[in-house]
Amino acid sequence: MATSRFVDVELAPPVPVFALTARYREDNHANKHNLGVGAYRTDEGLPWVLPVVRTVESQMAADPILNHEYLPVCGLDSFCKAATKLVLGEDAAAIAQNRAAGVQSLSGTGALRLGAEFLKRCLGMNVMYHSKPTWGNHLGIFKDAGFTDIREYRYWDASTKGLDIQGLLEDLRAAPEDSVVILHACAHNPTGVDPNHSEWEQIMQVVRERRLFPFFDSAYQGFASGDLDRDAYAVRLFEKSGFEMMIAQSFSKNFGLYNERTGNLAVVSADPESLRRVRSQMEKIARPMWSNPPNHGCRIVATVLGNAAFYAEWKDNIRTMSSRISDMRRLLHEKLRQLKTPGNWDHITNQIGMFSFTGLGPKQVDYIINKYHIYLMKNGRINMCAITTSNAEYVASAINDAVSSVTEDPKL
Repeated sequence: MATSRFVDVELAPPVPVFALTARYREDNHANKHNLGVGAYRTDEGLPWVLPVVRTVESQMAADPILNHEYLPVCGLDSFCKAATKLVLGEDAAAIAQNRAAGVQSLSGTGALRLGAEFLKRCLGMNVMYHSKPTWGNHLGIFKDAGFTDIREYRYWDASTKGLDIQGLLEDLRAAPEDSVVILHACAHNPTGVDPNHSEWEQIMQVVRERRLFPFFDSAYQGFASGDLDRDAYAVRLFEKSGFEMMIAQSFSKNFGLYNERTGNLAVVSADPESLRRVRSQMEKIARPMWSNPPNHGCRIVATVLGNAAFYAEWKDNIRTMSSRISDMRRLLHEKLRQLKTPGNWDHITNQIGMFSFTGLGPKQVDYIINKYHIYLMKNGRINMCAITTSNAEYVASAINDAVSSVTEDPKL
């Protein structure tokens, strides 16, 4: 056979979280645990299909009217309207004044990419700021959309295992006008550290003073605290203050629709006519990217958000998930305290959402993986949903051993 055309194609490095999962699956140890995967797990360590989702899926399957026709390029209208209202609030002035609308996307990733493509192509923006650290995909999304000037703003304070608000504000004050700033709406990934209300006010003022463009990544509304309104505080603060902005919404976590790729890009503009032009350009961008979005997940979400009984049941479901995460935070913290693990571990319970940034360094992580067969990300991030009543003591013992036995670089 002739030499392949692809012989000079460089082998790309594996995606870290999926590579970690592959290592876990290949491990034959009887007592292995995967704390890396970014999905909800029950106390039995199993995926959970929300009961309200099961109910709606059964209804959809039995509905003789539903079909498999293409959705419009901008998506299912009832879904986009319901999703936008969910994040902005029913009393949002932008909705009442027809200055806000959504475009359906391939989950939050697709919403970010669609927004980034629009900002680059139509507004000529080229500078993007993200928190240090941030979700790893933020960088790739904006680079692939053509942004060539990607910068960091300080966020994680390793000494306090909390928010470096002064560093954050200082970096944003130095940002050039028209920079895009990625803000995690709630349950910051990977740290689990969120600004408080006063700190959000300060961030908002700097964004206004420097004329920056806020782009919220909202992947955990309701899932973080169990309260949909609380988790939308930052987005609604900016909306009430008159900002034009974008919000990338994912329904992977709060509906458990991970593989349905259900997302919405909510856009808030200064006037209805500008919004109409923006959506027309987004339709033009989306058409060659994915042509038409998928139907199944968005119809589930639209049905639940549009039915009072289903909506109430869904809120109970997300409280179940968020409560279990909080319980596991307390349990792991208590186990570490009982072991008298060196250092202060209060950040485990102070953080919020799916992930905890433990403060473990890469040497300690390798030690835990190799000795205890507990798999976690190199930066020390763990999925709190993967902690269970049956493995919390084992995980705490591994952390205690690693911290006591392995010395890390003090700069971490």
